Amino acid sequence: MKTYRKDDVVRIELVLNGQQRSGTCEPRTLLSDFLRHELGATGTHVGCEHGVCGACTVNIGGVAGRSCMTLAVQAEGCSVETVEGLNRGQQDLSDLQQAFRRNHALQCGFCTAGILMSCTDYLRRNPDPSEDEVREMLSGHLCRCTGYTNIVRAVLETAAERLGRPHAGWAHPDAPGHAGTGPDEQGRLVNA
Repeated sequence: MKTYRKDDVVRIELVLNGQQRSGTCEPRTLLSDFLRHELGATGTHVGCEHGVCGACTVNIGGVAGRSCMTLAVQAEGCSVETVEGLNRGQQDLSDLQQAFRRNHALQCGFCTAGILMSCTDYLRRNPDPSEDEVREMLSGHLCRCTGYTNIVRAVLETAAERLGRPHAGWAHPDAPGHAGTGPDEQGRLVNA
């Protein structure tokens, strides 16, 4: 492992959302700060700065990681994906982002970027998750607005669509002909 002196200024080169990028920083600079302030990837949010809330989650080398707990120098030469890269090469939002929109899986949006990045990594590794597995994966994120049910619904819907399976979908309870799904006493999704 390379050693740095505290007064060093280092050049970091990485692949950000498919594009070769570089910038300079001190060795103690967090990846979240480097992405936001040096490279302009402001979709990466910083919440707790202790790795607890998950708002800063990005994919480093294809694996979800907390950018507030990673030094920028540790990402040297790596591929880093942020929320800005989820729809790379597409005109519209990614299928996961569209499912979040359809299912009202965000409110204030502060935690959404990190959750989307964790879900992206998770669905790559587990393309057919159960509801309990999705809830377990989401336990690493704090969301004060949504209550998680619509996030779980969006992830399960995306997984089903990718596998070519029908899914329950979501409709507003006031929509005509709504049979609906909703949470039971334990917060699990059930058909009405």
